Amino acid sequence: MLKLMDCTLRDGANVVGKGFDAELTNMMLDGLTKSGVDYIEIGNAGGIGAYEVAGFTKAETDEKYLELIQPYLPKSNIGMFLNAKRYGEKYVKLAAAKGLNFLRVGVDADEADLAIIPIKTIKANGMKAFYSAMKAYLDTPSQIAESAKKLEAAGLDEFTIMDSAGCMLPDDVSRMTEALVKSINIPVAFHCHNNLALSAGNALAAYKSGATILDCGLMGMARSAGNLPTEAAVALMQKYGELKHIDLYTMLEFIDNQLEPIMREKHDYRDAILPFDLVLGISGAHSSFGKLFRQIAKDTGVNLYKLIVEVSAINRKKPTEELVREVAAKLIHDRKEEK
Repeated sequence: MLKLMDCTLRDGANVVGKGFDAELTNMMLDGLTKSGVDYIEIGNAGGIGAYEVAGFTKAETDEKYLELIQPYLPKSNIGMFLNAKRYGEKYVKLAAAKGLNFLRVGVDADEADLAIIPIKTIKANGMKAFYSAMKAYLDTPSQIAESAKKLEAAGLDEFTIMDSAGCMLPDDVSRMTEALVKSINIPVAFHCHNNLALSAGNALAAYKSGATILDCGLMGMARSAGNLPTEAAVALMQKYGELKHIDLYTMLEFIDNQLEPIMREKHDYRDAILPFDLVLGISGAHSSFGKLFRQIAKDTGVNLYKLIVEVSAINRKKPTEELVREVAAKLIHDRKEEK
């Protein structure tokens, strides 16, 4: 079963400095857990320890982030990033003491041996050890596979291909993913960046080649040109019958009503693909019918996006007002039945 690793609260923090404030961190933890996202990576953009070791102080402290996650630990798998070059046993012990599910060790792909000691320490402290092959394109698929074998032998639980500069093409992603899937028995993940506007295409190539975890960020938030938007990842993969356990409508409402307004106001960050436009891609509805859908959703109080999807499943060429109101009435009836 395909799963998601949402990296907004770590990689996405690059859009605001090096880390989100407590208010936004709590807001996103709430939205992500209510939506049913599988894995959440949080904290300083530079990883645990970066506040102290690298001076990345435009963030809350590690201790503050670890305090904020406490109410959410039973609701998702929550972890932090650990740069292997900033490794310190005390950071691993702190993460374990605060109940983190995983630490994801990261280092440039051609220096993978630096991750072995951190991985063994993470496992010894009772957490899952994940790994990011940063700048994965520095190595060939066969070299990446050999590194992965070593790390799996050290106790690794998951291996991430990280396209740090967004320079990989779908064929590159497919070859690397296939080489890993054939060489190791642990899950393979893919972390994309959108510098060539290929984040979705590359994520799809990884999935079709055997990756079982996709990295993403709400509203595409991440370093540089951004990542695959979490909401787009869910919408795209639900078309393939995957990620049905994630509540896309709850996620889109969260973005519309809470996240997008505050990110625009506080950080002048805007969503490249608005939830409304994403739903048109899901449903095949044409934007020219937007006024009709919005008016009837407002009149009846039903979820606009669910209305668009349900109507379009019946008629996406030219839905009539009568049809839209009939579907809205059914949604109201279904909502009452659920209660």
